[in-house]
Amino acid sequence: MNLLTVSGSPHVHADQSVRKIMFGVIISLIPAMLVSFYFFGLSAIILTLTAVVSCALFEFLIQKYILGNVPTIGDGSAMLTGLLLAFNVPSNLPVWMIIVGSLVSIGIAKLSFGGLGKNPFNPALVGRVFLLISFPVDMTSWPLPQSFSTSLTDVVTGPTPLGIVKEGLKKGDALTDLMQQVPDYVNLLLGNMGGSVGEISALALIIGGLYLLFKRIISWHIPVAFIGSAFVFAAVLNFANPEAYVNPFFHLVTGGLMLGALYMATDMVTSPMTPAGMLVFGAGCGIITILIRVFGVYPEGVSFAILIMNAVVPLLNKAFKPRRFGV
Repeated sequence: MNLLTVSGSPHVHADQSVRKIMFGVIISLIPAMLVSFYFFGLSAIILTLTAVVSCALFEFLIQKYILGNVPTIGDGSAMLTGLLLAFNVPSNLPVWMIIVGSLVSIGIAKLSFGGLGKNPFNPALVGRVFLLISFPVDMTSWPLPQSFSTSLTDVVTGPTPLGIVKEGLKKGDALTDLMQQVPDYVNLLLGNMGGSVGEISALALIIGGLYLLFKRIISWHIPVAFIGSAFVFAAVLNFANPEAYVNPFFHLVTGGLMLGALYMATDMVTSPMTPAGMLVFGAGCGIITILIRVFGVYPEGVSFAILIMNAVVPLLNKAFKPRRFGV
């Protein structure tokens, strides 16, 4: 009897392939990557190249010499993981640390579960959270923008806008005074602030996200639910006490919210399969992000929110499973 062999997800009913999808996402990240190179200079370029090369190399070595599989680095998934990992760390992170993060992302978060299509958690976020927990000082030392900087040593660091607000409120400072210490909304939108390599420019990320929507690589459900729920929750808090909770627009253009909503949460493998499930998934990510930002220890909560919701995906797929034909 002939048996059908079903490959791992994602299964897409379109003229697409894994390679086309991965390189489509990489192309969409070019605007954000160019902005990061402009503001963080040579250190961002070296960090990004190191992450991409090390992720591809680890995938090749593990598949060929440990798993005994045919290497699949040509599909672009390892390159994309490396790029997203680099986007989620400071540009002055030591090179050896980003290599360790690449090993965790590829070896533990991806290949230990069977490779692309079988990993329950976003590999780049697993690598990022591992680095944050293991090396908290280096992972929270944020370089300030230095346009076209070619120096690897004279890096000026400072808090992110989220960090300024978080620490200031903890000390009892007035929110109106704290908002005078952060860049205006134009600079926040363009990316002229401290932060991770690829998260700083909300505008560049939105441009890339629109490209993904136009190419139908992602659907609108998760980004809209993620951004919308975060905005509404933050707006409710701000309305209840504007002296304790920041304007919701501030949450949208700072930190990794746009990067997470458009690129990390929309990962086909680790997100729900149905539109209803996607909406619940995105809403959960947005609400948890604001909960961590406002009430948690860390000023940022996007990575943790997405990983938590990644764990809920099997339940969402079961709860919103479409009715079988004929039933």
